[in-house]
Amino acid sequence: MRDALTSFGLLLLRAGFGGLMLVHGYQKLVDYQKLVETFPDPLGIGSQYSLMGAIGAEFGCSILLIVGLATRLAALPLAFTMGVAHFVIHANDAWQTKELSAVYLCAYVALFFTGPGHLSLDHLILKRLRGDSGQGSPPPG
Repeated sequence: MRDALTSFGLLLLRAGFGGLMLVHGYQKLVDYQKLVETFPDPLGIGSQYSLMGAIGAEFGCSILLIVGLATRLAALPLAFTMGVAHFVIHANDAWQTKELSAVYLCAYVALFFTGPGHLSLDHLILKRLRGDSGQGSPPPG
């Protein structure tokens, strides 16, 4: 029962934070032409590449996070993007401005360490690769 509740909690965390961030990424994708020239370039790679990286993380990795596919790998760009937003882009802003990036950062780091749980594509794929027929104890999250 405890494993089931933990996996359900991780599903809620993945779907909640992934879904909320997906909205940010989608908005950047839709407004790409408006943003491409003025998007912040904190890494010195150019506004276009910074925007593409943010869209890739916020949109693409959020989808992976929601379904639980390559979860730990998908959490890394999301955590990196939120770290840059928090510590670089909003470094001198008031806490109220940068608080949300800190919340997202904490969630993505937690998902990196915990993994997706049993209610994920990662778990299903691992189960098939191991040839698990559903008997015995399931592989760790």
